[in-house]
Amino acid sequence: MASLVTKYGKPAIVFHWLTFILVLSLFPMGGLMKDMPISPEKLQLYSIHKWIGITVFLLTAFRLTWRATHPVPQLPTTMPAWQRSIAGAIHTVLYILLFAIPISGWLMSSAKGVQTVYLGLVPLPDLVSKDQALGELLGSLHDTFALTLGALVITHVAAALKHHLIDRDDVLPRMLPFLKVRK
Repeated sequence: MASLVTKYGKPAIVFHWLTFILVLSLFPMGGLMKDMPISPEKLQLYSIHKWIGITVFLLTAFRLTWRATHPVPQLPTTMPAWQRSIAGAIHTVLYILLFAIPISGWLMSSAKGVQTVYLGLVPLPDLVSKDQALGELLGSLHDTFALTLGALVITHVAAALKHHLIDRDDVLPRMLPFLKVRK
């Protein structure tokens, strides 16, 4: 009989928090870039933004591969079924967006005729031909996906805090092992 998993392993925790830090860095960077006049600094910021986005994409692929081969802890049985369903749906959409946002950014860059060069070393192929109108559409899609991700991250954080401060269960300490379950 398989034992019940009660906490996340170290790799899963590292994947989670590294993804969070990288995604968190992209939001102010994206806002800053849009308001800057064209300059070498703006172009460098765009490059860094793309590098981080591609890194998030790769990290998410590794993370899902890890998750497919390592069981995750079950949500508390005290949680109503509707909350478990919503939590599962939010996690699914988070993962989809962690792929869709970098892909939409890459597509947008390709359509705008600006090649993505990962870490300034690895030129990635253009995914579509240059088409300014398509680039603008993909830019809007990229922004919408990013705002949706931001809203879901806030919801995710709020739910984790609710579990810790109100429900006083082990949901947050499983991802932050230095925390204790509040009684």
